[in-house]
This record gives sequence, structure tokens and C-alpha cells, in this order.
Amino acid sequence: MTRRWLSWKDAPAATLQNVRGICFDVDDTFSTRGKITPEAFDALWRAYEAGYVLVPVTGRPAGWCDHFARFWPVHAVIGENGAFSFFMQDGVRKRHNTPMQWTHEQARAKLAALQEEILKKFPHALWSSDQAYREYDLAIDVYEDVEPWPDADVEALMRMCEDAGAEVKLSSVHVNVWYGDYNKYAGFQHWLAQGARGAPANTPHDPAQWIYMGDSPNDDPMFACFENSVGVANVLPFKERMACGPTWVTEGEGGAGFSEVIRTLLEEVRS
Repeated sequence: MTRRWLSWKDAPAATLQNVRGICFDVDDTFSTRGKITPEAFDALWRAYEAGYVLVPVTGRPAGWCDHFARFWPVHAVIGENGAFSFFMQDGVRKRHNTPMQWTHEQARAKLAALQEEILKKFPHALWSSDQAYREYDLAIDVYEDVEPWPDADVEALMRMCEDAGAEVKLSSVHVNVWYGDYNKYAGFQHWLAQGARGAPANTPHDPAQWIYMGDSPNDDPMFACFENSVGVANVLPFKERMACGPTWVTEGEGGAGFSEVIRTLLEEVRS
């Protein structure tokens, strides 16, 4: 079994030389305390120009993912924790919806009922500021634009939603809740299975040719399925909340850690 939580500095060059695709979370992996730094955005462009296939895999909403797909140097975007993929084709933004056992209408009705139950138990709960742009999930703000919730309350909220039969994941900013048997990895795999549209024809399907970067428990499905997985340094406080965790951990947090990984791939591996 692959060892976990190692230093990114110890990632074998021979392993990384095989990487052709880069998946990455957005909040607090690509961004840093709510901003995308010039260093991180430059690193993204450098990776794009070097020929890597780039796919953000995020809990952020459809409205944001439309922007990412249109304006960032990326080939596709997996959004709302795996619910769909957006990509550009012939100048037009296209999408795939990830298969799930509930219809959209059924899932929305179940979420509406759950919202009422959440407010009964947690009357101070606020939905995320981007909730209006979401199609499939409910995001409860526990760290972003509110006074940070105590850990015990976060755990109680997550247990309540799980008991209601919902899928629940904690990010660095929100508790995301949805009805559907999918996650970030399922969304990524469906995009690949549909032909990796928006990406070059030689896009690899072998997980050994991909690397994934993340920072929080909602990245654990990706950490578990990618042998080449990296947590930026701010993943460490979440260690006890993860069943698997990343293979390697960077020295830098957020965008600095993202840039650290790109720098290694471009300057050391391909030098």
C-alpha cells in the first residue's frame, strides 16, 4: 500500500516524469485565503503552455464553474463535488452530468426538506454566498463568511445530514450536502469515460499519468484513488478527518503549495 503524508520533496522524479495530467481543488489549494495569487495563476499558465491537461475539481457551484471553463487556462472543470463537468468545444461551453440515482427534481425536493430540518437544529446556519448559483448541492457556510463554527457543531451537522441519507463532505469553507451517489472522483471518471472532451486527443486515462492536489476532507475520494496525490500544507489540520489523505504534502500553503508542485514538474522533472 502506498505510504501517505510524505514530504513533496521526496516525490520520485521517475514517477513524476510520467505525469501528463493535473487535477486540483480550487479553494485553499489553488487559492490562498480567498484570493488567487499572481504566483499561482502564473503557475497554471506555465503548466498549460507546457502541455499538461488541467482539470479543476471543486465543490464550487455551476455558476462559478462556467467562468472557470471559459476564462481559465484549463481543459475541463468538475463542479459541485462531482455532479457535472464543464468544458469548451469549438468556442461553446458544453457539459456532462454525472449519472446518479435521483432525478434532479427529486434531489432538490429532498434538499429543500433537509434545509428546514437543519434550520430547526441550527437556527444560526447560513447557506454559502454562492448558493444561488448551485444546481445540485446545499452548501452550509461554516468557515468562509461567518464566525467559524466549533468543531463539535460541524460534526453534529454532518452526522445529522448523513442520518438523513445525504452525501456530506467538509471543505475548507463549507459543509456540502447532496443527494446522489457520486463524488469528485466519480465526476472526473465520467468526464474521462465520455472522451475527456475539451482536452487533447492524447489525454491519458491511466491514473498513474495524473496527479491530484487538494487541501481538505472533500478531497479524500481523490486522494484515495490517485497514487500521485498532493496535499498543500494547510491539509495537515484535517489529517484526523481523512480516511486516506495525500501521498505527499508541500511546504507551502494554498497557492504557494500549488506553485511548488508545478515548479517541480516543470523545472526539475522536465529539465
